[in-house]
Amino acid sequence: MLRAAGVGVGDEVIVPAFGNVEVAEAVTLAGALPVFADIDPVSYCLDVSAVEAGVTARSAAIVVVHRFGRWADVRGLRELGQRHGLLVLEQGESEAPYDEIAQRRQRAAYLDAKLRGVRTPDGGDGHTFQQYVVRVPGNGRPDRDAFARALRGKGVDCRVPVKTPVHRLPEFRRCVSLPETERAADETLALPVDASLTKREMQRVVSACNALGGLLQPAF
Repeated sequence: MLRAAGVGVGDEVIVPAFGNVEVAEAVTLAGALPVFADIDPVSYCLDVSAVEAGVTARSAAIVVVHRFGRWADVRGLRELGQRHGLLVLEQGESEAPYDEIAQRRQRAAYLDAKLRGVRTPDGGDGHTFQQYVVRVPGNGRPDRDAFARALRGKGVDCRVPVKTPVHRLPEFRRCVSLPETERAADETLALPVDASLTKREMQRVVSACNALGGLLQPAF
């Protein structure tokens, strides 16, 4: 899409660093330079003001990535693109059947009501919970990585969604300040909300998390 739009050598494309490296790779394959902008801490998608701060005379496009089943502020980013004459491209997530989304939302609501000691996700803006991503603040014990290891030891299938932001990878290393991106990479953990999970399995997730979460110092 970038090539078809004429984006190439000498152009800059604004992308998120929180997420898949493939987006930055696509920009370089088109001959352009990826410029990393910070994310909104609630949606984990590009922050409009951060994107605007990254616009230069060479900016040609913005690649918007929707994350974890939560939509980016596409309207705000498109308005920004119109003001600066930038192409705005979107990368979405594969859509699940409605019944599956409804079941994931049901399980997410259960976790919202029961979890203690972790920061639960904001379910606004039609969140489909492709992933149920909590924050495990690092100001207490255990930290996110220790928390994840302990959960796995209790049989809970959890994963770190973004271990290293793209701007910290060797091939894309940039001296850029992205505090929300780095904080999210340090604190986020995806808990299971699959439609196939039984009530007993959901109770085990809550029990394991709350037993560990009680060790965390208040973070909010």
